Amino acid sequence: MTERAKLLWFYGATAIFIAGNAYLFLHDKMWGLAVPFVLLLLILYIFSLDKVLLLTAFLTPLAVNLTDQEFGIGISLPSEPLMFGIMLLFILKLLHERFYDQKITWHPVTIAIIINLLWIFVTVLTSEIPIVSAKFLIARMWFVIPFYFVGILLFTEYKNIKKFQWLYVIPLLFIIFYSLYNHSTYGFEKSYSNIVMKPFYNDHTAYGAVIAFFLPVFTGFVMFRRYKPSYRIISLVVLVILITGIVFSYSRAAWVSVAGSLAIFILVKLKIRFYWVVIVLAIGVGFFYTFRYQFMDKLEKNKQDSSTDFLEHVQSISNISSDASNLERINRWTSAIRLFKERPIFGWGPGTYQFVYAPYQLSREKTIISTNYGDMGNAHSEYIGPLSESGVLGMLTFIGIVVTVSLTGIRVYRRAKSKEVRLMSLLILLGLISYYVHGLMNNFLDTDKASVPFWAFTGILVAMDLYHSDKSDEEISV
Repeated sequence: MTERAKLLWFYGATAIFIAGNAYLFLHDKMWGLAVPFVLLLLILYIFSLDKVLLLTAFLTPLAVNLTDQEFGIGISLPSEPLMFGIMLLFILKLLHERFYDQKITWHPVTIAIIINLLWIFVTVLTSEIPIVSAKFLIARMWFVIPFYFVGILLFTEYKNIKKFQWLYVIPLLFIIFYSLYNHSTYGFEKSYSNIVMKPFYNDHTAYGAVIAFFLPVFTGFVMFRRYKPSYRIISLVVLVILITGIVFSYSRAAWVSVAGSLAIFILVKLKIRFYWVVIVLAIGVGFFYTFRYQFMDKLEKNKQDSSTDFLEHVQSISNISSDASNLERINRWTSAIRLFKERPIFGWGPGTYQFVYAPYQLSREKTIISTNYGDMGNAHSEYIGPLSESGVLGMLTFIGIVVTVSLTGIRVYRRAKSKEVRLMSLLILLGLISYYVHGLMNNFLDTDKASVPFWAFTGILVAMDLYHSDKSDEEISV
């Protein structure tokens, strides 16, 4: 094509675009202005999928969930459509090229994830409400495929690991400022902590859980002396904002999760073997079960409700006598156990808990916030929820992911040649552990806010295990 022909095409397309938008504007329709952005996005999907993935990470904290009450369909805009597009393109490319790095395919974490997805698929077929379970599986796939399977390919370039973290945290800082400003108008009262982050987060627990992901990461950025002073100072400012956000989230589960990741950090630094941790945990569970009635009697004597006073709020964590939030969790968990006992193998179907658990509540266990309408969330546990929805294998396959990821993180930390890779593997692992602990009390992996960092951090550990653990600091900095 000659230069003159190119100019004619350019001016012709520009004239058509202006004329078309002028016509739409006269008829009060503004959607034509989005055409250039849609075209740009399509070009990125075709030629630079890594940029779409990073753009999605940046937009996820700012995404807003829209729900159609008539059809019961919810979607987070604009993040989930972007993830769906990445998933679709990845599947089409895989079918066309029939190639994916075998090192990734046969990694223990990948195998654990595939087994979990396959079992979810099986329990979709046996589900009490198949349409709900099918939507659950599709949503899980559009989280896992972009940020794990495609994410690992992105993270083969080490610089993209830190790029992802900054791109997710920068808009998260905006949400924290937004929430703190709203909270200040209520005098930072604890009772308003559940609404000040809306519409970006549905409640303070999800908000706190996501902040907890990044606390270890930016603590490490501040402490690592090989980074430039300016980088460490900026990281310190970010860390202070994150700490302020999690403190005023008043999310006790988030605070416990941070304490859990700190405990693991101490164990790793003391070089205590993983199997000793498992043995101690098993003994602890057995001890608790043996003396469960004595423990419950002790806990029931705690009458401290949640409070604006931070010490009193911490004390209320173990209050199972009068704290409505704690009692409702127990109600959800015991209901889930009853559902599991009725269908122990296949469960009731992924995503169905909130629609089927109401008849399994006992009147003596209900609280002032209990409901029979399936409109107040799920089982409040990443472990007990799958147990009721996908049976015993639903829980065990998720635990399999937790164990293989933890072992991978520890292996990279111990074997990596580069000090930065060692540090990063530990920071990422601690971020994930904060969610593993949080998952005992809540479950948010059906939302984009938590799923993006969860699966991305998982992909980062695998990428470091496969592509970066044998590199020196000089090679990493290139």
